[in-house]
Amino acid sequence: MTYTQAAVLGVLAAIAVDFFVWRTRLLTRRVWWVSYAIVVFFQLMTNGFLTGRGIVLYNPDDILGVRIVYAPVEDLLFGFAMVLLTVSTWVRLGRTRASR
Repeated sequence: MTYTQAAVLGVLAAIAVDFFVWRTRLLTRRVWWVSYAIVVFFQLMTNGFLTGRGIVLYNPDDILGVRIVYAPVEDLLFGFAMVLLTVSTWVRLGRTRASR
């Protein structure tokens, strides 16, 4: 499995959890996208530093080759999946505790 395939699979899984497992539907909320814009800004700064200085390297055969601030676009996909899964789980757990 390539890095690209794993990143796309991660995004699809996180979306499925958001909509069908936890039913938080964060992706339909403006507050999610504003918050995510802040997160992605700092992710790009960090990834840009790490990949631009050669601290983190990628096998060119495993990525698309499209880069944003030195980092492969797949990093943004993984970051999106990670943040969405974490926040949707957080919201779900908050709802579960509030209903007790």
